[in-house]
Amino acid sequence: MKLCFVITFLATTTLQFWAGVIAFAQPAVLKANGPGDTYELINSVFAPGYDVVENPECVHGAFGRHIAEVWDAGLNAFVFEFYSHVAQDNDRCISFDRQRIEIKTYDKSPDSLIGTRGETITYKWLFKIPVGFKASSNFTHIHQIKPVNGDDGDPLFTLTVRKGNPNKLELIHDNRTKVVIVNLSLFEGEWVEATEVIKVGGSGTYSMLIRRLSDNATLISYSNANLLTIRSDNDFIRPKWGIYRSLLNAQDLRDDAIRFNGFSIEEGEKPLAVSLMDIKAVLIHQKVEISWIPLNESISTYFLLERSQDGQLFNTVERVNSVGNTSVSPTYKLIDPSPLTGHNFYRIKQVDAAGQNVYSKISAIQFHPVVESVFRIYPNPVHKFLQIQLYPVDIIYHAVVSDILGRSIISCSGTPGNLSNTISLKLDQLKTGMYFIKIASDHAFYSSRFYKN
Repeated sequence: MKLCFVITFLATTTLQFWAGVIAFAQPAVLKANGPGDTYELINSVFAPGYDVVENPECVHGAFGRHIAEVWDAGLNAFVFEFYSHVAQDNDRCISFDRQRIEIKTYDKSPDSLIGTRGETITYKWLFKIPVGFKASSNFTHIHQIKPVNGDDGDPLFTLTVRKGNPNKLELIHDNRTKVVIVNLSLFEGEWVEATEVIKVGGSGTYSMLIRRLSDNATLISYSNANLLTIRSDNDFIRPKWGIYRSLLNAQDLRDDAIRFNGFSIEEGEKPLAVSLMDIKAVLIHQKVEISWIPLNESISTYFLLERSQDGQLFNTVERVNSVGNTSVSPTYKLIDPSPLTGHNFYRIKQVDAAGQNVYSKISAIQFHPVVESVFRIYPNPVHKFLQIQLYPVDIIYHAVVSDILGRSIISCSGTPGNLSNTISLKLDQLKTGMYFIKIASDHAFYSSRFYKN
């Protein structure tokens, strides 16, 4: 199927991001491999020969290790499960108004796992927040980017869960600016993949993309091409993952666990595919027009239009190459000349130069083809039987017969055969003269007149 394709441009400046791909060392990847030696496995990747696990076992040793490797049926793999207990845990017997079970990189880690000025670091990981997760109204951090040395008290970037109505997941910059706030319900009980790209500098760049694995839906997409990503007196930045939460309102919390897996840290500039600003499908004259506006057009290579009848299984119907690096935001449009009868679900897959991709939201249209109709009444004049010929013959129509003064005489509904029989049975009640008939369905309207002998 060949679709019509046009591009228009909006006079708005897009965020410009790096478009090149520079090859560097392979990423460091940490994946669960089965129960036992969990801390040893984490240390072997993040800081061989050292200890990167910050745990509360100094006070809650009876529970054992607060990170375990468990089987996850959804991923069909072993994953890391981080445990936090309200009554027993604290922050390493150092702080007692909070509790912490986190893993990190730090100054004992390989140079490739910490970020210094001028470097670009890509962090990827999977996580699943359980249904009904209880968050503090103060803070419940599940990921931090921390600076080291100098002014390093506050994190530079934080993903935190916060109690509210409803509960929220927040992306915070410099421990004070909430750059993204979304409902936590989007995440509960779902595996999601986070991709975070940071170019380290006083005027650095930052991107965070979180997509849901079950349907590729984008839950968070944030980019900033001029952002503080390290403070002037810091030596480097490093990541942390786990559960770090306040106990100031402990009554709001419960014993909880979050699952993580697939931690990846990679140096080198690498484009990050980001979500689409908008997609819209509109039915126009028995065809569907699909339009979308991408973010970060400069890193896009091409787009795929995908269509589904059930909203689950999608097929590609057209590929469109990206306009490329441009100072204005293009609006892409495709025409689907042959939509499916019934439901049509459309989405756009955006692919960048590195083969990374992200999906737009889904836009749905219901389509019912208009079949060319036939309408005729005979004989005219009529005496005993009025024949109504309509096509399609298997749908319900509503008919009204009125006199020349506009007064309704006969009203009935049914298929064309039903209408013919019903009206004919009542013809004897009509006096000789001119009458009007109006017939309507959900998709059509007809009118005519006849003479009764």
